[in-house]
Amino acid sequence: MSEGGGQRGARRIAEFMSRLQLKGIDIRDLIARLNSPIRFIPPHGGNPADGYEATILPDICAVIIDADQKGKLDGRLKRLAERAAKLQHGWAIVGIIALVDEATGYQDVRQRDALARILEKFVAKELRPYLPTFPLEFYRQIYRLNGWDYDESSARPGVVGHWTNNVIYKRLAPGVWKELDRLTPRDATGRLKHKLFQRLTEDVGLAKLDKHFAAILMLMKYSPNWKVFMDRLDHEFPQWGDNLMLPFPDDYTPPPGLAE
Repeated sequence: MSEGGGQRGARRIAEFMSRLQLKGIDIRDLIARLNSPIRFIPPHGGNPADGYEATILPDICAVIIDADQKGKLDGRLKRLAERAAKLQHGWAIVGIIALVDEATGYQDVRQRDALARILEKFVAKELRPYLPTFPLEFYRQIYRLNGWDYDESSARPGVVGHWTNNVIYKRLAPGVWKELDRLTPRDATGRLKHKLFQRLTEDVGLAKLDKHFAAILMLMKYSPNWKVFMDRLDHEFPQWGDNLMLPFPDDYTPPPGLAE
């Protein structure tokens, strides 16, 4: 449960959700949830307070991201969407670690055991059928950031595959890219016979991939060129190494008041 920021803040968020709903955005049941705070006693004691289930935070972010992707935000609200994408990405990473802790029962789990459990959640034992998974917008943004003319019918430069590994797979979760690469056979020329995402589990791996794409596309759209994008990417979403002890960014702060 997360402690609320007061009824005034909740009303402002509910009003913002109402405006998005009028613009055709699916806000789920957020207004009802915002208007129904949960009364509780803070863990450190003190007077009763109003709060909300922690899951309301990523749900609010998801609505804001959806509104931006559908072109319903403008002005300073676009900056809000960028922050929402960063928060979603950060929560997904924290969720991975929490999942490992819950599975093992230890906070100080050994790296090897933790990595094995993460791979078990992310990497499927059987190859999944091929379904288009990467949004074309990802490739359009790669071309735009490099100053190239985009032609969907033309073969992509080989370097795009290396960039995809860097930008997407190596930043999903610890060890996932190496395991996907190890399990995917290659032909006589060294090319992969299957797409790496065909080995991602549907409930965890692909779900995390979708959230990662939302954050990456947001970062791409707000970058003027490839160098700036990569600098921002390395700062906001650094590659995972072989261990879990990467420090989490200190600048994951909740968005400011949601007012137009």
